[in-house]
Amino acid sequence: MTTCQFTALLEAGGPSFMPTQVVVIPPLELAALGGKAVKRVMGTLNGHPVRLGLLPLRGGGRYLMVNKDLCQRIGAQVGRQITLVLAPDPHPDQVDLPSELAEALAAWPEADMQFQRLSGSMRRAVARHVDTARLAETRARRAVELAERLAQGGHPFRKIQS
Repeated sequence: MTTCQFTALLEAGGPSFMPTQVVVIPPLELAALGGKAVKRVMGTLNGHPVRLGLLPLRGGGRYLMVNKDLCQRIGAQVGRQITLVLAPDPHPDQVDLPSELAEALAAWPEADMQFQRLSGSMRRAVARHVDTARLAETRARRAVELAERLAQGGHPFRKIQS
């Protein structure tokens, strides 16, 4: 597995509807990682472990979107250099499930089956929705609600119409 270590500038950017921070992957490092064929990477930003998607830039190239929480964890600010150690993710479709969601899906095989049919990005969004709740009770409630919607064949983020 090819690993690249480099420094890059944390810049303001991202899609216009979602202002965030980005790191543009330099062309040589992108080529070493596998070029446009690589969709997800894993490694570290300022020594903190990450698994992120490589997003396309207009005119070619790729960038990483770095949200506010990650910036705080890694001690990064817009306009400053950060150290990246990246490698292609050998399991790009793997989704790390919070324990509450894993338990809810295990309790509802129908929900787990529907969850597995979702795209990788949707599975990550579902997991992130549960994981970002601060209170354990909220994480458990979100996990059960999502699993119930999936078990009934619904969209994970849309309430079931009675």
